[in-house]
Amino acid sequence: MNQGRGLSITAVAAFLVFATSAARAGSPDAEGAAVPAPVKYSAPRGLRSGAALVLDTTHSSVLYSHNAGIAMPIASITKLMTALVVMDAGQPLDELLEVGAEDRSSGRGSRSRLTPGTRLTRGDLMHLALMASENRAAHALGRNFPGGLEACVAAMNAKARELGMTSSHFVEPTGLSDENVASAEDLSKLVMAAAKVPAIREFSTDTSYQVQVGRRMLTYRSTDSLTSKSDWDIVVQKTGYIAHAGRCLVMQTVIDARTVVIVLLNSYGKRTRVADARRIRRWMEIHEHPQGDTPPAAPAVPAATAAAPAAT
Repeated sequence: MNQGRGLSITAVAAFLVFATSAARAGSPDAEGAAVPAPVKYSAPRGLRSGAALVLDTTHSSVLYSHNAGIAMPIASITKLMTALVVMDAGQPLDELLEVGAEDRSSGRGSRSRLTPGTRLTRGDLMHLALMASENRAAHALGRNFPGGLEACVAAMNAKARELGMTSSHFVEPTGLSDENVASAEDLSKLVMAAAKVPAIREFSTDTSYQVQVGRRMLTYRSTDSLTSKSDWDIVVQKTGYIAHAGRCLVMQTVIDARTVVIVLLNSYGKRTRVADARRIRRWMEIHEHPQGDTPPAAPAVPAATAAAPAAT
């Protein structure tokens, strides 16, 4: 008899837990707006990135993760951190800075149309660094940081610690060095921090920008083709590429009414990072699965070995 009562009480308790959970899913937030319930997804098919992370920031839930905790070179994703510490320092964006000979890199992939002696505002340099991945622009930002280049790099590492980017390390502000490393998990935190800064949002998602260098008007275009696609709602983004990092892409975007951070590192092939972003978007829009699905393991991806033309 006591055993029967025990089973009955257990059943009622289980029902109450289920009913409470069901009531909370999709319930209004504090302002009365309906918030989509977190959804667990099966793994997206066909991804060719060596590391990937998809984070639903609405619920702080990870929708997909592959090698996301492994630190690896991040190429020009570095420039997001450079811009973030410059903005934190409160330096005026309308101040004129001069690109110097010291902003040239002797390494491969350091080409630039900003010749020494070019004078642009700090805002122009940041715009080019974030949108077009201009290396000399990023280096000039770091060199003109309060205390100079060394202080800028120190601030970048301090900011990483502040954001909880525990696997990250920076040695310079452009991303040309393969010693600039972070994990996909780290970079999701950087993306979310950068998305809070209006100038970084605006500059990184612009599609083209013109600056006057001497008597010439130079036109720069975004290194991320998705910024020009009207069906993408991108809040902030950055691309990257050097030989040891492969093709990289990070962004905060809105997909199916969810604010999502996507991090793709060491994508195999020139167009793979964009193709992977599109696969993830289709996967989120179409291939939703009930709670309890177990994602299959992602396929191994060969490391990038080709020589890099530039950090982008």
